Amino acid sequence: MNHTTQVPDRLPVRDRTGAATAAPPPERARARRRPSSEQWAAWAFLAPVTVYLALFYAYPLYRNLDLSLRDYTVRSFVQGDAPFTGLANYRTVFDDPTFAPALLHTAVFTAVCLLFQYAIGLALAVFFHQNFRLSATLRALFLVPWLLPLIVSASTWSWMLNSDSGIVNAALHAVGLGPVNWLTSPSWSLTSVIVANIWIGVPFNLVVLYSGLQSIPAGLYEAAALDGAGPWRRFWSITFPLLRPVSAITLLLGLVYTLKVFDIIWIMTKGGPAGSSTTFATWSYQLGFGNLLPAFGPGAAVGNLLVVAALVFGLVYLRVQRKQYAS
Repeated sequence: MNHTTQVPDRLPVRDRTGAATAAPPPERARARRRPSSEQWAAWAFLAPVTVYLALFYAYPLYRNLDLSLRDYTVRSFVQGDAPFTGLANYRTVFDDPTFAPALLHTAVFTAVCLLFQYAIGLALAVFFHQNFRLSATLRALFLVPWLLPLIVSASTWSWMLNSDSGIVNAALHAVGLGPVNWLTSPSWSLTSVIVANIWIGVPFNLVVLYSGLQSIPAGLYEAAALDGAGPWRRFWSITFPLLRPVSAITLLLGLVYTLKVFDIIWIMTKGGPAGSSTTFATWSYQLGFGNLLPAFGPGAAVGNLLVVAALVFGLVYLRVQRKQYAS
């Protein structure tokens, strides 16, 4: 005797509590897996950004890494048949006598510029936050160094610091001081480019920190004033602590920018004299394009060291931010 057993179309599904629930129909499950119109729109908006990042960021980084791992010459750079050498270019860079001075100059240039750009920008932001008369006009004037092309700013500073006809030496002569070889002396060349870069970077710090001050409630200052807190006390107890997130991103962006500064140094001193203002950015250019026989591999290796340094500081920033949000 044959017995036929009917299998239901949809078997019951038990949830975590053990209760039996009906499985969703196959048509509904397939429809749920299909991308919705909103998802397609999101991918359409993301596509141009993804293509841009791939073409102008990911591919150049890949090519730079490939350059640093091969022995490229002018012929092999055109034909693309450079032999793979591994980390030989990095060993060449580390053994080069220029490495230690360039590392020191890069560290000093970055640290001093960041310190003074942030300190001056913060002081100006607090000053303009008082909203006095002509505050908006003066803020606009302080943005001029940031809006000028770098080649114009660097050329202006080269003229001002010229040993023979510069306005700075003319001012020193007016007060009875002797001239200083700002751009041609190994003792002053690095200081000169640092001063120029600080002048260019202060407006960025001013704008970002001023926007951060705008988000601090005015009631906190009023309450602190009623409690008898003076201006310095209000700054250290209210302004500075509440500006920490904005200060962190300002310093990070300033660090990434300052590490790769090339235009100002190259226009003013070309890394000299005698390498006294050479940084990793100018050294990388000199290796790759500043000689009749370019060393593409070592030049790319120096550039990758800058990328790694910026990446390390970026990861440190993300880790600190994650700890702050977790606490």
